Amino acid sequence: MKRQTIIALGVAIVLGLVAVLLANTYLTGRERQIAAAEPTGMVRVAVASMPLAYGADITPDKVKFVSYPATSLPPGIYKSMAELLPQGKRRVALRPIQVNQPLLAADLSGEGQNASIAALLPDGMRAATVRINDVSGVAGFVKPNDTVDVLITRQPIGGSAGAQQVTDVLLQNVRVIAMGSDAVGADGKPSPTNSTTLEVSPVDAQKLVLGQQLGQLSLALRKPGEEQNIPRVETVSLDDLRYSYYGSLPPKAGPPASPVQARVARLSQPRRPAPPRVAVKPAPSTSTISVTRGTETKDYEVGGYDR
Repeated sequence: MKRQTIIALGVAIVLGLVAVLLANTYLTGRERQIAAAEPTGMVRVAVASMPLAYGADITPDKVKFVSYPATSLPPGIYKSMAELLPQGKRRVALRPIQVNQPLLAADLSGEGQNASIAALLPDGMRAATVRINDVSGVAGFVKPNDTVDVLITRQPIGGSAGAQQVTDVLLQNVRVIAMGSDAVGADGKPSPTNSTTLEVSPVDAQKLVLGQQLGQLSLALRKPGEEQNIPRVETVSLDDLRYSYYGSLPPKAGPPASPVQARVARLSQPRRPAPPRVAVKPAPSTSTISVTRGTETKDYEVGGYDR
């Protein structure tokens, strides 16, 4: 190797070390300057610098640090990039995150882990997937995080093989985790699928599995909240699939008759035959005359000579 090459290589190494030293010195001083300029009681925390969708990788260009009051810090914050993204580790978003929203441990995966639906489940809840079709899935208008009621159409319990089917409300106020393999649903467009994943309790998960074996499950999109639940669930059968003047009243129960309805009912009843008339013989036509002689008065009957 030529002497000039060795000298140039040595000079390049020395200059590189000097540049690294100067950069570290500048960054350290800058951090101290920023820390000194921050108000008392403020802490720098990591927030999103752009919208993050479900499953998005957390990279330094998508993160910025802002000052938060130390007394109002939410649990699970990250105070430095080294704490958020350890060396060689990655994190992904477990739910949509908006701009300037703090990055919390509950919203991100663990170090080096991928996005998982299991991380989204509350304590004590399960994720259960059921089969649906385009119609029973509300034509694809059900999206992740929507709330639905689960209906089951089945043969009546204890009925014969040819008995008419009935429909019951199996579960109410159930949150949808995913439609098919889509757990985001960010575009807002209908996307029909043949399966849906629901957030249910362990007992409700057993009901879903058994319901799939006994009949067909359908979804009914609803407004979330316990106050929207149906307090009394009615079983609907083929007897209810007909036009009724009385609306939703049970088939054998009619409303109280109004005066008009009562009049129609009376007019529609057959009239009873009138009883036969019996001829009555008229009383004889007679007259009475009183005759007074002195102090004595007598009555005399006059007429009736034609009898």
